Amino acid sequence: MSVIPQIIEIGNKVLDGGAITRAEAVALVAAPEDEVLFLMAMANKIRQRFMGKEVELCSIVNGRSGHCSENCVFCAQSAHHKTDAPVYGLKNKQEILAAAKAAEASGVHCFSIVTSGRGMNADHDFAEILAAIREIKAKTKLHVSASLGTLSKENALALKAAGLERYHHNIETSASFYAKICTTHTYEDRVQTIAAARAAGLKICSGGIFGLGESMDDRIDMAFALRELGASSVPLNILNPVPGTPLEKQPPVAPWEILKTFALFRFILPQAVLRTAGGREAKLRDLQALALVSGLNGMLIGGYLTTGGRKAEDDRTMIRDLGFVPRMQQ
Repeated sequence: MSVIPQIIEIGNKVLDGGAITRAEAVALVAAPEDEVLFLMAMANKIRQRFMGKEVELCSIVNGRSGHCSENCVFCAQSAHHKTDAPVYGLKNKQEILAAAKAAEASGVHCFSIVTSGRGMNADHDFAEILAAIREIKAKTKLHVSASLGTLSKENALALKAAGLERYHHNIETSASFYAKICTTHTYEDRVQTIAAARAAGLKICSGGIFGLGESMDDRIDMAFALRELGASSVPLNILNPVPGTPLEKQPPVAPWEILKTFALFRFILPQAVLRTAGGREAKLRDLQALALVSGLNGMLIGGYLTTGGRKAEDDRTMIRDLGFVPRMQQ
């Protein structure tokens, strides 16, 4: 049965400023494969209405790698898994600044410092991270983000005072599925960190990973949770299984299902920056450009925490070929 009438009706509701319901999102999931392009086209129209033609480019530095105490089943850096991921302590602020300047030269708009570990409470590296943030703010035009695990209220306020603008902390999946991917901390722990960051005046960057074994219902629940949490930036990762992790043999999500999920997220989050992140090169392959016409308007470029990406110039060429423009540094 065709869902084109529902796509049009629900899409027009969003275009007129309305918020879709969970039942309406479930109706869109029923789009058969030969109507996914229609769903993507409406999602792209929603993106154009609320976000224009700009694509926000972001880059990260793996500031501290490996030996993480948490047991997230997808993560190469967990001390619970035996992988080939690099292990090292915090890079000094000169190394982090050099990575930021290289990112700025590649044309990115925002730059994020990412560290392994549970979080910043009583973390001996926190003062050095604050110093690195101040250095980046003083010597580049970049918007600075960080992904440092759990935060206290005091941590969040200190990050804000140092010049941090956005805090990244993924909820990863739905609340009901979360215990299947991590047991050393809870979904609620992550929500509390997001609340602490928001209370300190930081913008929220939060998303998750597709392909963990979750259902489409879990993905819908995640999107609505992100809407409730006020996430203004939403990275959408696709699992790229790492040997040595419990998910190393997890079957891949089909590219068309990935694109359908991207489109659904745009219907639910019409005014958020939705960005492709880890796994896009390996799992979308030649369909990467279609991510940006399925409603997305952001990209993580230049590589990921433990895996490389493609050349930044190739991504900029793709953006230009689609008629979009990279968001300028301000």
